[in-house]
Amino acid sequence: MRWLISLVVLGVTSFIAVNVWLHAPMDTRQATLDLSIEPGTSAKGIAQAVQDAGAQTSSTLLFSWFRLSGQSRLMRAGSYEIPPGTTPKRLLSILVRGEESLRNVTLVEGWNWRQVRQALAKSENLKPDSQSLSDEALMAQLGRPSVSPEGRFYPDTYSYAKGTSDLTVLKRAMIAMDKHLQQAWQSRSANAALKSPEEVLILASIVEKETGKAQDRPEISGVFNNRLRIGMRLQTDPTVIYGLGDAFDGNLRRVHLTTDNPWNTYTRSGLPPTPIAMPGKASLLAAVQPAKTQAIYFVAKGDGSSHFSATLDEHNRAVNRYQRGQ
Repeated sequence: MRWLISLVVLGVTSFIAVNVWLHAPMDTRQATLDLSIEPGTSAKGIAQAVQDAGAQTSSTLLFSWFRLSGQSRLMRAGSYEIPPGTTPKRLLSILVRGEESLRNVTLVEGWNWRQVRQALAKSENLKPDSQSLSDEALMAQLGRPSVSPEGRFYPDTYSYAKGTSDLTVLKRAMIAMDKHLQQAWQSRSANAALKSPEEVLILASIVEKETGKAQDRPEISGVFNNRLRIGMRLQTDPTVIYGLGDAFDGNLRRVHLTTDNPWNTYTRSGLPPTPIAMPGKASLLAAVQPAKTQAIYFVAKGDGSSHFSATLDEHNRAVNRYQRGQ
């Protein structure tokens, strides 16, 4: 009988000890543990990885806990940051739920490709696989050989796990732009003069750069669609500035407007060969749903908004009023 009592006491004691261990914070020497779990890693391998990362606990006990929980096959690969004070029970929950340590990178509406590159290079714990690639090689990696990267990525905030390749983020942004561009193309109105999704992307990028106030987007698009329809040059400064590249010092001069390059819409008819920036959803929609207007001119009023004119005389008066103070 005594042996049975002893056995029960031992069992109860062991249960209490295990329960205490499960709910006791693992000793991590007050530091967050960087834990990387590769796909296909076994429960035993994960337990060992936790110990190797710096947790002062037994990998054998962790492995036993993973197995006894019945969830050992549910633990997910990924990049984790295990905070100080984490218990073995909480650790399993983190791994089963896939609570990876995430960072964010924001691509801003109106940014050009150079600015996207800079943002990716500065992003925390983002693997810089694209930095050594030329634009051509990078787009080939993304499955778009011979396509310019300008304007191809949707402006948004993208979350990523520590150690993710920047090419992965770019792929997501490219697919997002494809989706929004296709939606815009399918919703185009009858008065849009654009002939393809590519033309939508290009014009939307111009609308993005020309718009000071959001409510002006459809009207600005209306002006450009009208000009395209009648064969009038777009004559938009942002395309000239884009064509100047690093040579632009912030001051657009008359000589710039008369010096020909593929993006100079003062010297060349139609749309430029590529987008000049990343358009957001509102600019994509404005490009395909232009305002029904007779205007073919507009000028900045100085408060972010624009004045729209249907005739050159009216436009010249607006220029004198808003630009020259006459």
